[in-house]
Amino acid sequence: MLLLLLLRRNASSGPHHFIISSSSSGVFKVQVVHGWLLNMLPKCIDFFTVQDSLLYSRAFWVSKSLIAWNVEAGNGPCYLYASVTADLFVADNDIQGYDSKIELQGGDIGLPQCVIEKFPHIRHYKAFNLPPDLDVESLLKCQLAVAIFSSDGKCSSATGLQLPGVLDDLFSYCGPLGAVFSSETISLHLWAPTAQGVHAFIYKDLSLSDPSEIVQLKGQNGVWSAKVPRDWEGYYYVYEVSVYHPSTLQIEKCIVNDPYARGLSADGQRTLLVDLDSDLFKPEGWDDLADEKPHLLSFADISIYELHIRDFSANDFTVHPELRGGYLAFTLQDSAGMLHLKRLASAGLTHVHLLPTFHFGGVDDERHKWKDVDRELLESLPPDSDQQQAHITAIQDEDGYNWGYNPVLWGVPKGSYASDANGSCRTLEFRKMVQALNRVGLRVVLDVVYNHLHASGPFDKNSVLDKIVPGYYLRSDIDGFIEHSTCTNNTASEHFMVERLILDDLLCWAVHDKVDGFRFDLMGHIMKRTMVKAKSMLQSLSMEKNGVDGSKIYIYGEGWDFGEVAKNGRGINASQFNLSGTGIGSFNDRIRDAMLGGSPFGHPLQQGFVTGLSLEPNGHDHGDKSAAELMLAVSKDHIQVGMAANLRDFVLTSFDGQEVKGSEVLTHDGVPVAYALCPTETMNYVSAHDNETLFDIVSLKTPKDISLDDRCRMNHLATSMVALSQGIPFFHAGDEMLRSKSLDRDSYNSGDWFNRLDFSYNSNNWGIGLPPREKNERNWPLIQPRLADPDFKPHKSEIVAAVESFLTFLQIRYSSPLFRLRTANAIQERVKFHNTGPSWIPGVVVMSIEDGYEGVPGLTQMDECYSFVVVIFNACPTEVLFSSPVLRARALQLHPMQLRSSDDIVKKSKYEASSGCFTVPARTSSVFVESRDA
Repeated sequence: MLLLLLLRRNASSGPHHFIISSSSSGVFKVQVVHGWLLNMLPKCIDFFTVQDSLLYSRAFWVSKSLIAWNVEAGNGPCYLYASVTADLFVADNDIQGYDSKIELQGGDIGLPQCVIEKFPHIRHYKAFNLPPDLDVESLLKCQLAVAIFSSDGKCSSATGLQLPGVLDDLFSYCGPLGAVFSSETISLHLWAPTAQGVHAFIYKDLSLSDPSEIVQLKGQNGVWSAKVPRDWEGYYYVYEVSVYHPSTLQIEKCIVNDPYARGLSADGQRTLLVDLDSDLFKPEGWDDLADEKPHLLSFADISIYELHIRDFSANDFTVHPELRGGYLAFTLQDSAGMLHLKRLASAGLTHVHLLPTFHFGGVDDERHKWKDVDRELLESLPPDSDQQQAHITAIQDEDGYNWGYNPVLWGVPKGSYASDANGSCRTLEFRKMVQALNRVGLRVVLDVVYNHLHASGPFDKNSVLDKIVPGYYLRSDIDGFIEHSTCTNNTASEHFMVERLILDDLLCWAVHDKVDGFRFDLMGHIMKRTMVKAKSMLQSLSMEKNGVDGSKIYIYGEGWDFGEVAKNGRGINASQFNLSGTGIGSFNDRIRDAMLGGSPFGHPLQQGFVTGLSLEPNGHDHGDKSAAELMLAVSKDHIQVGMAANLRDFVLTSFDGQEVKGSEVLTHDGVPVAYALCPTETMNYVSAHDNETLFDIVSLKTPKDISLDDRCRMNHLATSMVALSQGIPFFHAGDEMLRSKSLDRDSYNSGDWFNRLDFSYNSNNWGIGLPPREKNERNWPLIQPRLADPDFKPHKSEIVAAVESFLTFLQIRYSSPLFRLRTANAIQERVKFHNTGPSWIPGVVVMSIEDGYEGVPGLTQMDECYSFVVVIFNACPTEVLFSSPVLRARALQLHPMQLRSSDDIVKKSKYEASSGCFTVPARTSSVFVESRDA
């Protein structure tokens, strides 16, 4: 039988050709035509009947002397096979085409504990021992397979091998990597222990298609090295790596960038030989920037504003057209965007979190290649039309927009944000951006995406690490195929050199580019060990030794626990619960879901505490009245735990009157709400770049007949609850301006049109057409009537009022250290929630924060101005009166910031000392303070 199979792996890689033939014994032989990728093939062939084959890698070479395989040993022998030229195949009940054949011993006992700890997902595999005198280093450069035979000499099972374990055992390396500059030479170092040969192709000029020089690197202990002249600085290079690639079952010659690249040509075609300490890459005053950093006394003082570089200025007409959407827009002190950021910084905001700035795929670095849409045409279309999204998606892979979660090289600034993607511009302009933000009082956080890579295999131009040591940097399943639970090409930080690359990259950004913090995308897919090492390494940096103060560098990320790493499936991962006690922050999705309702994966009309649950039904089936009221009460408990920094041991009174710890308050699926042990481990938020904006989700979940003003006040209420919570508040850029993406739930590739920010406050971007079909069509019936209704669209006055409200609550947060308590003990002692238990007033959260008095036993004094604070969040559509005996006889007054604000409604808030009664208007957050000089 002869079969020709054509398989398409993805839209860009073309058809993959395989010839699969069977021998008389029924064992298949696979030949790869033109070296096309095999990564997805076995999962797609339902007629493949062989028990195992060399298409799979189901055995694990876990140490120098041990192979793990989930196979019954039986009575026959087991062998390891190697072919230098990758000619192995299964035929006639045997392995053919090998150069070496080594008999393995064992197979009748389990794995040692040290192996199980490193590879918990193969804990039940059997151990096979290798001879002690084996030349393992040479074997690892070959195609490898193991096969086991029955007593009659027939091959009963065969498979390829996964090598990360033995590579870590023999070739873990702490020496120099990348291009290292000295006074006389440049040394090149590449870790590639499975490579058969490595050459560096040198290009003196970008215009050259053929290399000016070819340098052969010499391999020793897994590292390939060469020295080149110092005056080659400014030249470009790529590596040619000859290596066996399991996705093609062939020896491939891969052309690849240096994974430690610190400079690139446009679109990452070649690596730039760059010395980051050269004056060529330093803006004026760069060496003094570390001394000019904005003051930061404690991580508890941090507040974060999440911003996309292109969003910031692409539509800002106060910015010169050539600078819009790039690094240099941040250097224009009088642009509308920078004036807005200055207002936020003056109100207390401390950090700007920039979405990915490293070299990513999906956007051409050269702007003249971008396609654009006819803006005038789009603006002429109805607000609920499907034509805008059709025009945007038609060019979405050829325009200048993408969030950037498509990492190609982690250590180089993205060229599309620079005025010139070649040479020194991208690094110089990136640094100017950091410098400019620091000088207006804002520290800079980079969004790092170490959990996955944009591409893999030996041929994709965006593949890097998988061309150098195939099968090592990317996490494989038990069959040897790449895991894709993050979205694509999961990386494996449990492997030593993957972890090292992550740590080295962080160190470079912190020391050379003076970055102030890092947000880890899908941090739960990274090992806890890696994150703890990263924190320790960064915070050990000193001005004396490194030129930066690492004690001020904060790290946080997404601690979601899913995929193959869930429940410590690949080791102890950096999930929310596992990070308790580390001081590493993670996003608190509990407070988000309780405030907004449901989750990003639930029904879009599911209401929450802020969006009208029980109090203003929107027609969605939340159960009967008692069920909705119970949901509201549970949501209030989740919010209160979150406002107490989501502390695991914080004690409060639950909705049913029980004294409980935060960890004893449970989500709908029985998971503890609280997980943090210190306040800076909690990032409280209601919206981020993912999913709908805050204004959009409020507009979607609330009843259609409520007023625009009501929706705006719900927006203010949500941001105020985040701003006044213990822990670290996190805000999505534009939430303070009622930002809309026309209800797009995933705008990663929706162009400037759906992602616009308007710092003139003239528009919030609502009603610019139905959001892109791919991610939103299911909700179009809900979205369309809302977009069509002109009463949903805010005017400039509402946008300006939202900005003023946001600034007011930032100012309140920074008016007192009581809103920024530094320890779990301080929060437990000082923060109390009232309006609790079965008799609570629905829709109202009441929080008090108490300070001590100098010289008086008990609480220490922290605040020079205020001795007591009461904050009341009223989500009800009506004014509420709340009385509490424990809050009587206080000298409480509305916060001066609210008395001076432009919000006339909040000024109607009242406190009566004799009764302890507070009056708070509808959908309002009122802050009452007791002044020490009252």
